[in-house]
Amino acid sequence: MILAIWIVIVFGVAGWMLLQLRGLLILLLISLFLALALEPAVNWLNQRGWPRGLATAVVLLGAFGVFLLFVSVLGSMLIGQVLDFVNQLPAMSRALLRWVNATFNTSFDPVLLLDEISDLSGTLERYASSAAENALAAGTTVLTLVFNGLAIALFTFYLTADGPKFRRTLCSVLPPRTQSEVLRAWEIAISKTGGYIYSRALLALISTGAHYVALLVLDVPYAFALALWIGVISQFIPTVGTFIGGALPVLVALLQGPFDAMWLLIFITLYQQFENYLLQPRITARTLDMHPAVAFGSVIAGAAILGAPGALLALPVGASLQAFLGVYIKRYEVAEHPLLDAVEGVEETEEPAEEKTAQRPAVATGSGGNDPVE
Repeated sequence: MILAIWIVIVFGVAGWMLLQLRGLLILLLISLFLALALEPAVNWLNQRGWPRGLATAVVLLGAFGVFLLFVSVLGSMLIGQVLDFVNQLPAMSRALLRWVNATFNTSFDPVLLLDEISDLSGTLERYASSAAENALAAGTTVLTLVFNGLAIALFTFYLTADGPKFRRTLCSVLPPRTQSEVLRAWEIAISKTGGYIYSRALLALISTGAHYVALLVLDVPYAFALALWIGVISQFIPTVGTFIGGALPVLVALLQGPFDAMWLLIFITLYQQFENYLLQPRITARTLDMHPAVAFGSVIAGAAILGAPGALLALPVGASLQAFLGVYIKRYEVAEHPLLDAVEGVEETEEPAEEKTAQRPAVATGSGGNDPVE
């Protein structure tokens, strides 16, 4: 009874500490996977004579610079689009009102409409003043985000720069057989996580360039920002990323005219097919490619477990788990069966039994070695 009581107390204290340290554990988990993603580049520089600390700092600053470029470019585009929309709102409202009156035989007065807009602007001003009163809470949130970002950067730097020392310390408390398995799993995690991130980054770069040219040809404003948006979103958000990334450029092109939006939509669709069937298989052949349904399910599961950080970590975690399963799970030869034959684009026609028997390969032979066993 005393032993059972102590076990309950220990588990209760451990559960309480886990809840209290949940924020720190999430920061460490994010830092660990960032370190796994950065380590291939750091190892490449270290093998060419760079000190490991300097190589880690350069790679980390480069990744942070790319993130700042993405945020600043999209922020400037968003501010510019909002200002343009506000300037065009009166003309768009008058045109819409004329169309409604002509189509539905109504007689709405533009003056009344402007009064309603004025009332709406007063409501928005009240909401803005209320938000200004909560500036202290907003400032606290910003400081928390900045502190968490600095903590992640610090943990990521030390986990990457002192990666060999950390692994040596961990293996020193494990038996030799367990050491080899741990190092093998760690190597798979570094290779697949980094490879997945870098292959997606390369696909995002190619997508950005292609859509930038298309947007320039169609003379759509904020071409670089929109191309960067669709390139990043379509690659790092599974399944629905293409629709989310392509919706914004199409809406911006729609402000210029329906034909520009139509041509842009056609280009986005054609490029997506080119990427899915030609570009992506070649780039991800040496790293790791995840099925869209698996990637989408991983994001949903990660968001359900850890919220937004879980959604961000879902793809590298899913890529690593898929690699582990591919290495440690034993696979067997699959017997032939009609349910396993996929025919795409061609209707199956009846064939004589002799032709089916001749075309279907034998999986195994019976005792005599002549009769195929299906």
